[in-house]
Amino acid sequence: MTTSFEALLPGTARALLHRVAVAQSEGRAPSLVGAVVRDGALVWSGSRSCVDGHAPDADTQFRIGSITKVFTAVLVMRLRDEGALRLDDPLELHLKGTGAGEVTIAQLLSHSGGLTAETPGAWWERSSAALRPELSDVLGERPFLQAPGRRHHYSNPGYTLLGSLVEELRGRPWEEVLRREILEPLGMDRTTADPVAPHAGGWAVHPWADVMLPEPSEDLGLMAPAGQLWSTAADLARFAAFLAEGDERVLGAASVAEMRAPASVPGEGEWEGSYGLGLQLLRRDGRTLIGHTGSLPGFVACLWVSVEDGLAGIALANATSGPLVGAVAADLVRIVAEAEPRLPEPWRPLPAAEVDAELLSLTGPWYWGTYAYGLRLGPERGVVLEPLKGAGRRARFRALPDGGWVGLNGYYEGETLRVVRRPDGSVSHLDLGSFVFTREPYEPGEVVPGGVDEAGWRGL
Repeated sequence: MTTSFEALLPGTARALLHRVAVAQSEGRAPSLVGAVVRDGALVWSGSRSCVDGHAPDADTQFRIGSITKVFTAVLVMRLRDEGALRLDDPLELHLKGTGAGEVTIAQLLSHSGGLTAETPGAWWERSSAALRPELSDVLGERPFLQAPGRRHHYSNPGYTLLGSLVEELRGRPWEEVLRREILEPLGMDRTTADPVAPHAGGWAVHPWADVMLPEPSEDLGLMAPAGQLWSTAADLARFAAFLAEGDERVLGAASVAEMRAPASVPGEGEWEGSYGLGLQLLRRDGRTLIGHTGSLPGFVACLWVSVEDGLAGIALANATSGPLVGAVAADLVRIVAEAEPRLPEPWRPLPAAEVDAELLSLTGPWYWGTYAYGLRLGPERGVVLEPLKGAGRRARFRALPDGGWVGLNGYYEGETLRVVRRPDGSVSHLDLGSFVFTREPYEPGEVVPGGVDEAGWRGL
């Protein structure tokens, strides 16, 4: 058994270790490692093992399966940010002759391309990559199950296509690009395509007896971008910090936030979660978690990040099935969030350069019909428009260089908010995507579409 407490309270650390111990025992895993990241730093790790005195630690490698897909997605987003491709480009524009060229890059990233979930032929995770030397062997004769863009359908071959796209545009192997562009900048030197000691061995535990069987460890070949990697809790902690905040050496905060946004319609029965651009999204315990699960014969893994709480939970086990590491990682986040809630940032006034009398004069109540809204200043001369009571459409707006603001979230995302002035320069009203906001409800005059009854407000 190994633990490290650091900044967490002893009671919190004990609860985390208890959760890991229960998961290893009830899940009948040879070993299980859990870890917690808070505000970008690894603050706790703990493990349990079936062999006394030989428990793994945060530097022990486990195979992480489909968490690999997040790394591949980051490489694709880097190409987008460099202008080498657009997310709505059809694959055929950059990677010729696949037989699936009509699917867009965004659809591949979000598993909404309509492609099959698995490759044809032998179980690819447990068979030699020599059986699939070409993309045609990965996709088969009928790569599509449904029309692209309709709904989420998880596809391992789709990420093989994305890995091949990276290789085509970079002119180098996927593994080399990954190391140079993500692993080295983030200091993830214990994340590799092949296992490097110390690493866990993969095991299958018999479902009806307490006996084990070693699992083979195959090189995935062309399927590597979908699930090849080995990593550690400590390295995944660094990656979790990146997924929460971005890193200009790899991918900026805005692009990482774009990856975290829902990008495909969930499949039937999957409404508790969604999928972004390479990231799974989950609502659990009243919070949004982003990250990914992973599995390959002998291993299960999960990384969940709560950006709002500044927390991430990691769970790694060397068993084909049994321990529910997705629930474990989510519970590690919950335990810390509830026991040691994040302290809010101190209130501070806006910088003087971001405030002037004209902006201040726009703040306060505005009315869309009879709905009351409040406009307040945000950072960098942005504004927030929110209902003053009851339900309504709340949105943040970013200032535009030529005046006005653009919506950043919710119903008004991408819509333009602007100030409309009278001939004398005074403010008449606010226009938000054709909606008129006036200082008084149904203010008399020619501003409100359809006009206002000249008799004005009246009683019964």
